[in-house]
Amino acid sequence: MFHRRPSGINTLGGSTGNSLARLSALEGAARAMLVGIVPLIALEALGSKEAVSWIYLGAAVFTMSVTLNFSLLERLLQRRWVLTLGGLFVVCASFLFYFAEGWLFGFAIGLRSAAASLFSVCLSLYVMEFINKADLTWIESRRLVFGGAAWLISPTLGLWLWSNVAAALPFILSAVLALSMLLYFWRLRLGSSKVVQAAKIPASSPLKVVPRYFKQKRLRIAYFITLTRSCYWLTLFIYGPIYVVESGLPTWMAGGLLSAAAALMFLSPLIRRIAERFGTRNIIIASLLLTSGTLIAIGLIGEAQPLGLVFWLLGALGGVSLDLLCNIPFMRMVKPRERTEMTVVFSTWREMSELLTQMLIIVVLIFWPFHVFYFVLAAMMLVAAYGARTLPDRI
Repeated sequence: MFHRRPSGINTLGGSTGNSLARLSALEGAARAMLVGIVPLIALEALGSKEAVSWIYLGAAVFTMSVTLNFSLLERLLQRRWVLTLGGLFVVCASFLFYFAEGWLFGFAIGLRSAAASLFSVCLSLYVMEFINKADLTWIESRRLVFGGAAWLISPTLGLWLWSNVAAALPFILSAVLALSMLLYFWRLRLGSSKVVQAAKIPASSPLKVVPRYFKQKRLRIAYFITLTRSCYWLTLFIYGPIYVVESGLPTWMAGGLLSAAAALMFLSPLIRRIAERFGTRNIIIASLLLTSGTLIAIGLIGEAQPLGLVFWLLGALGGVSLDLLCNIPFMRMVKPRERTEMTVVFSTWREMSELLTQMLIIVVLIFWPFHVFYFVLAAMMLVAAYGARTLPDRI
């Protein structure tokens, strides 16, 4: 059973779901401000996509260690302080990106990724504690709409400020937005109507439940679907800006690509209605097939060309649909008594996708040109689509 909702369900002029969606949007805006800048800085400093992959791989190892110790952090600090720690990670990373070099730059990437992971776990737990199962698709739709506004503006604004106004300004704005997210979070907790109450679910080590998680076929499939979706977004947000520059287009269009992909999040209410009409499982399968098809097209194009941006955006449409729906199988099928432990395990999709994506790229670059990686990622998504066929008709 779900815990009883807090009495202040309509705080700050909106529902609990809207409040959590706003919180997610502020966190996303803080990270999105630098999402197009960091890969370009890394490419300029390191000189090759292979070197960029290595530094992101090291950052992913750091992030994985943080995520797997979430339960320990929650026991030591309580969940509200873990989320606060994630916000402070974004602030620290913003300044390290501007001032640091070498391994400290890689550490900043790790901090930024760890912040996203900690926030994701905390938000997922709050959603599952305070939102009814029947409303999960609705809250995910609201989260994407609010997040779409943040990701629509921040990537292009960040790159434009970095290129044309003051190189330090987007880094400062990223830190300010992260602090604003923390202020809003603590207002939700400390206001007269508390939406986000103290955590009531006891924490335990995720390592004890990893085997039990992956013995459950449906949870295993839910994990792989989310993993492949994350691999796609990582490829777009790290190598998409590099693709734009290599195709001979202006630097600001790198942010334009990311903002255009984010704009597709505004279609989430329509996607939600389509999923309600045709079934979540079927739309997940269709989205995986769409994105895999666009990756095959990008691979067939070969070297970066402006035409490839069309397929990047078509693939992002499938990615946005997966953003809306791919957490639903896990949230609806996980047992309530295992919610905290299983959520920590499930949330490692972020770190596993970072590790897997960079490792695959490194292996591909040993033998083939970079565009072969797009075929590899497309094959993974086809496998995920095949596995999704075994999920219940109405999840």
